[in-house]
Amino acid sequence: MYPRFARAQRNAVLNAILCLALILAVLQLWLLTATVNACQGGDGTIVWPAAAASFVCAALNYPLFRCLRSAEGPAGAA
Repeated sequence: MYPRFARAQRNAVLNAILCLALILAVLQLWLLTATVNACQGGDGTIVWPAAAASFVCAALNYPLFRCLRSAEGPAGAA
């Protein structure tokens, strides 16, 4: 059985996970804007590498959001 974390430790871990998830989301937004800017400038070669990088960011973000969701507890619980 795993030991229970103290509330402060749990909050620190959840804050770190939230920060990582937000950094990855901002990175995806930056990739989108940079890709659109490059496409409008006539450079279409960047589209597929940027799409792959965005997919990697989403794949990394998915378990982080699931972890935050499971730590939230059941809906409606106070």
